[in-house]
Amino acid sequence: MKKLILALSTFFALSAGALAAGGGIAWDKAPVNTSDTASLQNGARLFVNYCLSCHSAAYMRYNRLTDIGFTEQQIKDNLLFTSDKVGDLMKAAIDPKQAKDWFGTNPPDLTLIARSRAGHGGTGADYLYTFMRTFYPDASKATGWDNLAFPSVAMPHVLWELQGQRKPVYETHQEHGHDVKVFTGWEQITPGTLTPLQYDQAVGDLVNFLQWMGEPAQNTRVRIGVWVLIFLLGFTILAWRLNAAYWKDVK
Repeated sequence: MKKLILALSTFFALSAGALAAGGGIAWDKAPVNTSDTASLQNGARLFVNYCLSCHSAAYMRYNRLTDIGFTEQQIKDNLLFTSDKVGDLMKAAIDPKQAKDWFGTNPPDLTLIARSRAGHGGTGADYLYTFMRTFYPDASKATGWDNLAFPSVAMPHVLWELQGQRKPVYETHQEHGHDVKVFTGWEQITPGTLTPLQYDQAVGDLVNFLQWMGEPAQNTRVRIGVWVLIFLLGFTILAWRLNAAYWKDVK
């Protein structure tokens, strides 16, 4: 029994160490507000310029972006590739076969990514917000990059010019007689074109757009739902008063 307890203690200690050093970081809260039109528009621009070359959003059409304030002319001038039309689906420019050769796998479709990535650490938006802010250079990886939220990810850091290069900083703690590396923050290696705060805001806008794209009708649904509840409340009061009026003589 003592041997079993010792083995379990060792297992959990090693697991904790691997988690602390290998991607088990806490997810940061994403600044999601799908009613913020300016944020959604900036997120759409970032998505088209940095994500759509490899990742599709095959269940979203370009003309749906009019829901977040773009005109069709603005979509044509700023968000379309040469051969695309406003009514087309948002398909990736990359050839799937080439993508598999380069990255070892086909980049996933991102239409519902914010809804599918929810987990014990938070929402899918929280995961994406953390993921896009925890890349660091790693020469041992094929892409030259690794990620704390998704260790050994096949995706390169497409926003590195905006963020610059930085490396994670760890402290070594003793837990159950074992050394455990605990992530404590970041050290900037080279600056990006954005400040850290500006980069976080840009990633927040991108994640906000991905959240909106997963259910573009969400705001309309919520707005209609509020009015339906108000109507039902008013109808309930009216029915209650009518019921009292109909039965007052019987009583």
